[in-house]
Formats: sequence, structure tokens, C-alpha cells
Amino acid sequence: MRAEVRGRLRQVARMVRSRRPLARRRGGTMGTQDSGAPRQLALIGGAHIHTPNFIKRLAARDDLRVTAVWDHDPGRAQGCARELGATVRELGAIWADPAIVGAIVCAETDRHADLVEAAAAAGKHLFVEKPLGLDGTDAARMAEAIERAGVIFQTGYFMRGGAINRFLREQIARGSFGQLTRLRIVNCHNGALRGLFDTEWRWLADPAQAGFGGFGDLGTHALDLLLWFLDGVATPERVTAQIGTATGRYGDCDEYGEGLLAFSGGLTGSIAAGWVDNASRVTLEISGTTGYASVQNGELRFLSAVVAGADGSRPWTALPEDLPHAFDLYLDAVAGGTVSPLVTAREAAGRSAVMAALYDGARQGRWVTL
Repeated sequence: MRAEVRGRLRQVARMVRSRRPLARRRGGTMGTQDSGAPRQLALIGGAHIHTPNFIKRLAARDDLRVTAVWDHDPGRAQGCARELGATVRELGAIWADPAIVGAIVCAETDRHADLVEAAAAAGKHLFVEKPLGLDGTDAARMAEAIERAGVIFQTGYFMRGGAINRFLREQIARGSFGQLTRLRIVNCHNGALRGLFDTEWRWLADPAQAGFGGFGDLGTHALDLLLWFLDGVATPERVTAQIGTATGRYGDCDEYGEGLLAFSGGLTGSIAAGWVDNASRVTLEISGTTGYASVQNGELRFLSAVVAGADGSRPWTALPEDLPHAFDLYLDAVAGGTVSPLVTAREAAGRSAVMAALYDGARQGRWVTL
């Protein structure tokens, strides 16, 4: 199993060495449309719980328009098409249409690989709901296809854009915490307790389709933020987790968990995530030899021996602006050609690999070496 996990990460690492800039897609389709006309997109699957929010965001744009919808479920395809004023079309017709410059993939996770590879091969700029893949292997395969095609890519790791998180990443990079010793992120809600997945979202509580259960669903956001904070600072070397089911509402699908990550240099990272917390919350804690930060209820307390005024006695408000939502960043990139700051395909694949290793650690009751 150790070799398997190491192989997953090697696949992702190969992409780092061969990566080329995410430029306009090959074939120049973005330049073939009337500059005053909305650029055309396709919705590929509407199964994800975030699809209704994305449809609302798309409705607010006048520079982009979804003209085609596909879903393996005909009723869902028709419903999404009706809301978007679009036409239900077959995948082959969508991939072959040069007027469609981007594809928004909100299908079930177990359908991602085939859809993403085909979309990338057709040169469509991609937004793919998280997680990218069921595990590190198929996620790496998709990332390689995306990199090879040179298309714009984005996924739904929206926590990066928050003002507090942007500030903390900057302070970590500047060394304001000194030697980092521990970093913890909690991302939980009460979805299983209130039956959030009882209807059309039931597939999200089926690991065979979703890849993971409650720990992976919300934990992938916490994991992304943790690894994004530490990019270029520390590398995860070993991971393990404890994962459980509380209500049994969705069979043996996990509903909560805690993950532990051992980093180079001795730093310990931990993530907690799940669907069975009555107090739906996101909390964060960073500790180092010269600094400390905690986030509770959206309020940052920041202490640093090397930052003037950072004594932790009051909420820290000297923050950068929030970035637009991750989905809006994708839409902006397709509409205007800007490609930063987006999540890279290799980052998304790496998150899938580490999350799979956390689940391996939980199943085997041991540390898994990355």
C-alpha cells in the first residue's frame, strides 16, 4: 500500500516537472466568437449539491452563457437546461462544437475521469467540482490530460479566497510564526443530522460514487487549505486518520473523522471534518515559536513577536480583500483570459492522493507513508 500511495504522488510530481502555462486552449476557440457575444459554456452533469448555486451565478453573467447541458439522468438534464435556457445535447456534439469554450463538470465523482479526459481532449476549459477523482490514481490521470491539453482548470476549493486565509498564508510565508509546530483546521456541519442527503443528493453519501463520505467531503476543503498554507514551507510525509459513523442514516458511509499529518521539519497538521456537528463551524489554529493565530466564528486573533501590534488582544482586521468565489474565478478566467489565482490540476490531484492515504490509514489503523 505504501508503494501504491508513493506511486500516486509520483504521478502528480511528474506533472510539476512537465507543466506548461495554462494558456488559451489549443485551436484558438476563444478567439473565434464575436467579441461582443457571450462566450458559450456547457454544463456536464447537474448531480452535485452546488449546482443550483452555480446556476444562479451563471444567471448573473452577461459575458458567458450555458448553451448546452448533458446529464446521464434525462430528467435532471432537462431541469438544468430549463433553468439555464439551454439545450440538452449529447456529449459528442458538445465536444465537437467549437463555439463551446468551457465545460462545468458537476457530475458524480465516479464519472469525472471519462468526462474530464474527453473535455480536455476537446480543448474545453474546465471547472470540475471537488474532489477531482475517487483517489489519487484517477485524479492524476485527469490532471495529466488537463496539463497536456493546456486548458484552464479550476475546482471548488473556495476557502483559499477568504481574507483571513489569504492573510495567514502570507504570514506563514514571511516567517511571522517562526518555526511552525502545529496547524489545525476544522470544517464541519450538521448535514447528516438534518437529512441533507436524503433526496437527490443521496449519491454524496455513497462512497462508491462520491469517493468518500462525510470526512472526505468537507475534509478535502480543510486539507486543501492546510497544504496551500504550507506550500513551499513543509511537505507531508506520513498520514493517518480515525473515521466513524454516528447516525447510520446512510448505512456504513462515514460521517465524521480526524486526520493527522506529519510534515517535514516536525510540524504536525490535523484536520477534522464531518456531517454530524450541531454547531456547523470552521475553525483554525496555527502555532509556531514566535507566533500564534486562531479563527473562531470568522474572527481572527493573531499574535506575533515580529509583527507590530500583533499581540492577540483584539480581533485582527488588517486583512486583504476577499477574492471572488472559486467558481467566479473560473468564469472570469474564461471570459477574460486571466488564469490566476486558480487551483492547479496537479494540486487537485495531490489532494485526492493524500485524502485516499488518510482513508487507507484509518482502515489499516496505521501511519501511511506518502
